[in-house]
Amino acid sequence: MANQDIHSNATTSGGIDTGSTGSTGSTGTIQKSAGTTTVTGGTGPGEPAATRGKTSIADVVVVKIAGMAAREIPGVFDMGGGLSRTIGAVRDRVPGGRPNVGRGVKVEVGERQTAIDLDIVVEYGVPITDVSHDVRENVIAAVERITGLEVVEVNVAVNDVRLPDDDTTDSAGETRVE
Repeated sequence: MANQDIHSNATTSGGIDTGSTGSTGSTGTIQKSAGTTTVTGGTGPGEPAATRGKTSIADVVVVKIAGMAAREIPGVFDMGGGLSRTIGAVRDRVPGGRPNVGRGVKVEVGERQTAIDLDIVVEYGVPITDVSHDVRENVIAAVERITGLEVVEVNVAVNDVRLPDDDTTDSAGETRVE
């Protein structure tokens, strides 16, 4: 079954769009290459300005948007599995190092849709189902609003719980043994 692309006057029937000819003789195409989705509009003076040219959205763009949106939710302590969090903690301590907002995020980006997998660590005491629901809603809203891609699914895996006494020392900051 063919889907009509309202932005480029193109008809899609599977992987790469073959395009269709509109009343002005222009052709629009959509192509998927390694890590990037490209939407190409028609050409010619009869085409609206918004459809002349192409827009490419790289996978890393969706990764960063999803990572930022997930971290905005109260109750999300960190993202990523154990090893990636350990490596990320080392990177964060290096002078001039930046936090990796894409840690714990995997995406698949198609022509018009994307699927997202998130690995998160939650704070102890927060309802995990509520946090997962809020993360899912925020990620879908952010990715769809910013990229225009339809998010077909957001899978949330809770890998760990941060306990209140994790990564803290005695109240005086001293060790118990000398």
